[in-house]
Amino acid sequence: MQARLIETHEIAPEVRQFLFEVPELDSLAFQPGQFVSFRGELEGRPVTRAYSIASLPRGNRFELCLNRVREGLFSPWLFELQAGQSVVMRGPLGYFTPRSPFRDAVLVATGTGVAPFRAFLQSDTVLDNGARVTLLFGTRYEQGLLYRAEFEALAESWPGFTYIPTLTRPSNGWQGRQGRVQAHLEEALANRTGLDVYICGLKEMVEEVRTLLKARGFDRKQIIAERYD
Repeated sequence: MQARLIETHEIAPEVRQFLFEVPELDSLAFQPGQFVSFRGELEGRPVTRAYSIASLPRGNRFELCLNRVREGLFSPWLFELQAGQSVVMRGPLGYFTPRSPFRDAVLVATGTGVAPFRAFLQSDTVLDNGARVTLLFGTRYEQGLLYRAEFEALAESWPGFTYIPTLTRPSNGWQGRQGRVQAHLEEALANRTGLDVYICGLKEMVEEVRTLLKARGFDRKQIIAERYD
């Protein structure tokens, strides 16, 4: 299929939200947490990259949240894409989706790894069954707290949701938590073991959080992970 770019806007330094549509379809069905695979030919060779969808289905449209990897092949090309241009797409694909029935959960993300969790937190599957959900989200700088206003508003309006942001390179004026997400995992778990933990981010973080959870007695079936490298 072809995914045609509708618009983009910057949501943090070197991070953009992309709105695409699939013109050949009236409706694009997918589950929160799934991804699309883009393919192109760059520097004379085929390149394929997968990107988590940062929205729920809306007709034939979907949103992505991408950071520009300056040494990468595909993201710099996508950042130059203009409205009306298209890219070859497969999907949606993947199994990093809310379990059914959905129960109490901790969502752990770093950087653009928060994209699938934005979709989770728009979904009736997650919001309408009485589960307690905590989002533990880490990034370097305060301006990198993607979708911060959305998550803070959700924490205000939904008593079952807790938002825990943390920074590894805070400014002097930052009054919140500091350090990597691993340092705040105990707070997010709140002495609970009967829940699921969804993890999305780079390999090192995912594996360290998985190790911490196993040391706490979590079964592997309670740990659902998606790695970005």
